[in-house]
Amino acid sequence: MNNFSFYKDGGALYCLIFLGSLLSFSSLSAKSLNRNFTPSSQQHQIQGIVTDGSVPLPGVSILVKNRTNTSAITDYNGQYSLSASANDTLVVSFIGFKTAILAVNGRTKIDITLISETTTLQEVRINAGYYTVKESERTGNIARITAKDIENQPVTNILATMQGRMPGVFVTQTTGTPGGGFDIKIRGQNSLRLNANNPLYIIDGVPYSSDPIGSGTPSAVLPTQPNPLNSINPDQIESVEVLKDADATAIYGSRGANGVVLITTKSGKAGKTKFSAKVYTGAATVTHFMDLMNTEQYIQMRKEAYNNDGIKAIPSSAYDVNGTWDQKRYTNWQKEILGGTAEINNLQASLSGGSAQTQFLVSGNYNYQGTILPQSFRYKKGNFHVNVNHQSENKRFKANITFGYTLQDNNQPRVDLMRETIAIAPNAPALYNADGSLNWENNTYSNPLRNLTGKYKALTNDLMANMLLSYDLLENVKLQTNIGYTNLINRENTTNPSTRFNPSSGFGPENSTLIVGDFERKSWIIEPQLNWSKSFGSSTVNALAGGTFQSQQANLLVQYASGFASNSLINNLSSATTISILQTDQTVYKYQAFFARINYNFKERYIINLTGRRDGSSRFGPGNQFANFGAVGAAWLFSRENLFKNSSFLSFGKLRASYGTTGSDQIGDYQYMDTYSISGSKYGGISGLQPSRLFNPEFGWETNKKLEAALEVGFLADRIFLTSSYYENRSSNQLTGIPLPGTTGFTSIQANLNATVQNKGIELSLRTVNLQNNEWNWTSSFNLTFAKTKLLEFPNLTGSTYANTLVIGKPLNIRKVYHYTGVDPNTGIYNFEDINKDGSLTSLDDKKAIIDLSPQYYGGLQNTLRYKNWNLDFLLQFAKQKNYSATSYFGIPGSQTNQLAEIADRWKEPGNTNAYQIFTSGTNSKATTAYGNYAESDGPISDTSFIRLKNISISYDIPLKDFKCRIFFEGQNLLTFTKYNGPDPEFTAVGYLPPLKVFAAGLQFNF
Repeated sequence: MNNFSFYKDGGALYCLIFLGSLLSFSSLSAKSLNRNFTPSSQQHQIQGIVTDGSVPLPGVSILVKNRTNTSAITDYNGQYSLSASANDTLVVSFIGFKTAILAVNGRTKIDITLISETTTLQEVRINAGYYTVKESERTGNIARITAKDIENQPVTNILATMQGRMPGVFVTQTTGTPGGGFDIKIRGQNSLRLNANNPLYIIDGVPYSSDPIGSGTPSAVLPTQPNPLNSINPDQIESVEVLKDADATAIYGSRGANGVVLITTKSGKAGKTKFSAKVYTGAATVTHFMDLMNTEQYIQMRKEAYNNDGIKAIPSSAYDVNGTWDQKRYTNWQKEILGGTAEINNLQASLSGGSAQTQFLVSGNYNYQGTILPQSFRYKKGNFHVNVNHQSENKRFKANITFGYTLQDNNQPRVDLMRETIAIAPNAPALYNADGSLNWENNTYSNPLRNLTGKYKALTNDLMANMLLSYDLLENVKLQTNIGYTNLINRENTTNPSTRFNPSSGFGPENSTLIVGDFERKSWIIEPQLNWSKSFGSSTVNALAGGTFQSQQANLLVQYASGFASNSLINNLSSATTISILQTDQTVYKYQAFFARINYNFKERYIINLTGRRDGSSRFGPGNQFANFGAVGAAWLFSRENLFKNSSFLSFGKLRASYGTTGSDQIGDYQYMDTYSISGSKYGGISGLQPSRLFNPEFGWETNKKLEAALEVGFLADRIFLTSSYYENRSSNQLTGIPLPGTTGFTSIQANLNATVQNKGIELSLRTVNLQNNEWNWTSSFNLTFAKTKLLEFPNLTGSTYANTLVIGKPLNIRKVYHYTGVDPNTGIYNFEDINKDGSLTSLDDKKAIIDLSPQYYGGLQNTLRYKNWNLDFLLQFAKQKNYSATSYFGIPGSQTNQLAEIADRWKEPGNTNAYQIFTSGTNSKATTAYGNYAESDGPISDTSFIRLKNISISYDIPLKDFKCRIFFEGQNLLTFTKYNGPDPEFTAVGYLPPLKVFAAGLQFNF
């Protein structure tokens, strides 16, 4: 793929242009899109190109005025052709542009330039799940990004494209290792259980499980389990809508409590057959290396530690300072081990086209990501996507079929090397011997690359298919059915061969181990739906009713094997002498629901929207399996009142509000039942059973009540558009474990707790058109979210398992810690506040300081600029927050681990008032105890606020007649401005590789 990189080999670019020109030439003979119109002798062909002043516009509709059977749609090059008479008039329309009306006046060639009109964006229909709605008339809160935002980012997970672009949506990447996970929270944390706050994903109308893949046992290299959305190729996404308030989510009932993410893939468009391709190559590196001690500083620290401890003779095991290792040698281990450059290659190609009745799209993608580590690791993903749309000639019957298949092949080291890398002494020996073997330095060195001999391998196959059928029974009545199927198969294995040990230890393949995880999840769904709409006078009513029937099955088997005859057989489970089962699960989840919506619109000015749903879930016991949810939303478009109708200043104004309830059953399967598991003991060679869960017939639904009020205003033809929203959500009847006395044999029972969690906040978004003419276009989008989570009530909190982690009236993401008061100037030891004044520090009595690790506010600023054929788009992401400083990565200062260079600001003698305590090799019990307490105090809490150049895209459209070609440069995580002293302020998983900095350059062409 590197041969296609235009900046490495200009010849490749010329070859592509030449090839495209040949193929494009043959396509010019294709027939134009005419619709059942037989031209008379007075008519002739009219051709031309439609542009926005510089760039061709595909998909523009050209109609002949007062004729319903003659029209054309521009192709990807903006070209059109249709028949018209010399006296006809053309009506040219396209979303986002003013409608143009042009007289033919006997011309046969008419080139058309459309003028952008931002106000018409309010007429765009957006996906609301079971229905679509005009942007101007929606009563709910729906955030949206489109392919235009997504395609400019060199990422492999769609969640990465959402970071910093949507108010109320906070996305964090959990690792820089390819194939890892993401954490997403929509308007905060509703449930006390961390794994119960995932949103509902809907892909082309089919629910896609948000549960992580596998068990997590075999994937130690990843801080969290792999994210299921890794299977979705961002380049194949048309739009992503996030439903947030009750009006938008209540129609999804229990599944919408944490928000809904609607993902719509690309589909075929009418017109001549078009081939598109995008290829890029790039590189990824670590964003930032920490400032660690050099050899001189490190040796001084180590010797000072021994001196402080009263140790005159340096121990024989202290190879770093007793003369065994070269005390003049220096290696920056961050650059040596983590400083590589990961190769990235991506190829996306598609073929699309069709007639007015049938359209198709076939696309494929291949992505390769290398590693920054010294050895060869990689992540590969291949994707195939097909979409076919068809409608009958009378347009009453419509069918939409989508099929997608993704294969992921991930090969990574067994463990993440981040934590060990930063701890290595800077004068440690070389990694390799002269012959290329690992260097153990005469048994004095635990070579960090020993961990690379173990491998984590994951193979994931994911199939998604859906079919939407609809038929117009009457003029205003439509019957439709959505049928979907998903099947995900994942096989993970982690090898831990004996070669990870020093050869002198004598360990052989009989000490090698293997963990294998097999996971399969498949589901089907059928959703029949009836839609009715009617306009009478100044009123319009839209109604729908439908049902959902869904089943999901999951199978999980995790096995542990040890003792192999040879390490070459370590991937063969049957070659092990001992095999044991770590985890086995077989679950079936069934879901059934009925839903309805009624929308009333009076004078396109006053709108009320009612939604309701009755849910049934197999996760609850008899009598509690069904629950009702619903919402009401209303909007007033005051800009359409006579007072503002002709205003040249106020172009749009809307007040909207909503209130409703949603629910949640994200508790796992069979939690209400009394279940048994296999005991670890055998009797007569037979494994016994032991009770693992108590029966609770009262186990029921969580409930989330949502309230919102919002104002949307546009000024100067919507060149300035502001949206402000206030929301308040209260989640109650929490599903959690309630403590039980030890005499019962159980520590807790799964039940509903009368605890209430409140999330409230303010969301602001501002869109401006700063400059717009034939040569220049500059738009900006800004979003800002102030969010606060609070635990309102929790009966008997002090007697629960949450007593040490939660406080009534405080957020959920807090830490109860000791209060750090500084370094004692007389002893050089860390001091802490003794709350109860009893002379000792205890967790129960003295951890009273409360630290909130939730962001105070977050958001993003996007700018899009175009000058002639040049385009620039960049996004600045920011957050105001606190978290643990980088000191939490390291061991006791003075021990045989490297440290931050700033640790040199330590106490050395009585009277000093330094930032850090006395160095110790580990034998000073007071210092080591104080260090442990320091890690559990507010001392290491620091400001981790940041402003980041999250994404940038620079492109140039090469002006060619019949061949559209674009060269581009894209970057991700390029610059970060922060006071944080660690590797990444946004990243919170200590000891794991943070997200990488990515550069990519490539070529996109269409013909």
